[in-house]
Amino acid sequence: MKSISLWTRKFQSVVDNGRNHSIVIDLPEAKGGINSGPTALEMCVMSFSGCVGTIFALVAEKMRITFEKMEVEVDAQQKNNAATITDLHFILTIETKEERQKIEKCLEHTINTCPVGILFKQAGINITNEIKML
Repeated sequence: MKSISLWTRKFQSVVDNGRNHSIVIDLPEAKGGINSGPTALEMCVMSFSGCVGTIFALVAEKMRITFEKMEVEVDAQQKNNAATITDLHFILTIETKEERQKIEKCLEHTINTCPVGILFKQAGINITNEIKML
């Protein structure tokens, strides 16, 4: 993997992944930026939700789990004025006819194999979750 960050102005940068995909990173106006994109830390949280969604879909396919809709909503906290994320809670909402126990097993395997989640765990972030069945 590769990434290049090109400063464009003030606190704004364009970050590229080396595969022709890029995103603007910026600070909100309240912190001196122009709010033209998420902050780098917000991108970390977005990466986590995207990783959980992707890995869950991969694991579900292997387990022959079908679903019509799936959403991962993440709430990350910086407790006690911490410099970075300390706690993260996510809700997996899924529309499926599968049994809850099968979804729980799929999510457990997802959590254990999601590369971004593994990084967060190694960083000492407390991660909790819940499942909402539709």
